[in-house]
Amino acid sequence: MIRPAKGKSGDDGVRILAIESSCDESAAAVLDRERGLLAHELYSQVDLHQVHGGVVPELASRDHVQRLLPLVERALAAAATTPAQLDGVAYTAGPGLIGALLTGAALARSLAYAWGVPALGVHHLEGHLLAPLLEPDPPPFPHVALLVSGGHTMLVEAGGIGEYRLLGETRDDAAGEAFDKSAKLLGLPYPGGPHLARLSGSGRPGRHHFPRPMLERSAGLEFSFSGLKTAVLHAVREAQGVPAAPAAGEPNDPSRRGGGPRPLDPAVAADIALEVQSAIVETLVVKSMRALEQTGHGSLVVAGGVGANRALRAALDAAAQRRGARVYYPRLEFCTDNAAMIAVAGLARLAAGEHDDLAIRARAQWPLASLGRPTPEERHP
Repeated sequence: MIRPAKGKSGDDGVRILAIESSCDESAAAVLDRERGLLAHELYSQVDLHQVHGGVVPELASRDHVQRLLPLVERALAAAATTPAQLDGVAYTAGPGLIGALLTGAALARSLAYAWGVPALGVHHLEGHLLAPLLEPDPPPFPHVALLVSGGHTMLVEAGGIGEYRLLGETRDDAAGEAFDKSAKLLGLPYPGGPHLARLSGSGRPGRHHFPRPMLERSAGLEFSFSGLKTAVLHAVREAQGVPAAPAAGEPNDPSRRGGGPRPLDPAVAADIALEVQSAIVETLVVKSMRALEQTGHGSLVVAGGVGANRALRAALDAAAQRRGARVYYPRLEFCTDNAAMIAVAGLARLAAGEHDDLAIRARAQWPLASLGRPTPEERHP
């Protein structure tokens, strides 16, 4: 077990290597407790999966095998760090794609064993929650965190590192998933969320109105975006001249289809994109402000890929200012999956002496609420 007092170099710092491989980004980073982030390297698999319209798990795993070790070498070189100067290796142990997670876990556990340092599997969502701690002006604890990405949408009360209370989460689709699925219906390329956001800039307000599920009829902190996706589907079909499906008992007359859908007018597509973004942003903002009110906290942390959306940031900043609160974000490059955020979470736990045994473990599902404060004990995730 490493001790928080001194690192291998004999100073008061602790330096770690971190590896991220939970989905379609391969990444490595080196973080020092005293000197900060020394290096971070990332390779995105977007081009690999674009032809398939989404992430193919087997392809992601195979690409991680090829990319991770060179990224580790580059990160160590950029940080001017040798393995002898490391005090541990952190890696994403879950949640995520199990094959992708195992590639990073196997490499991290092997390197740690070879170098004679502890290894620690980090919770991917804890990494996102702690990413703003990399900034010069980090958020204070306690605070409310909005974790919003392609796979997760949740509001969390963070009392400190390892102290997380779930306030509300999505019942179905995540906000990022709603962005991507809506973009696909509009014929936009993968990954759809950023393309939809850009297209919305030329949209005309008021041409459509989509539901805000769990907002119009609920005062709670849960989310639901599946109804939004259905509304977008109907709007696209109507714009393309595709008749609605026949009601039960009605004849399914092929002549009603009018020879197939017509191309979607670009202006109409932009109008739909604008309303999709407006519906998602409004829902996230209202729920976030409601969480601040219910907890009494004055700070909101926004983490996850959707947190890079400019419309969301502007709306959150304006709403927070009206209630005398402040919003904290990680820099744009740390909104999406990266190893720097894994390094932050790993550093806090490794510096406390926490580490794993020799087994290689990964978890596709891993509840955030199961985490605790860093403790100087060997643990088995």
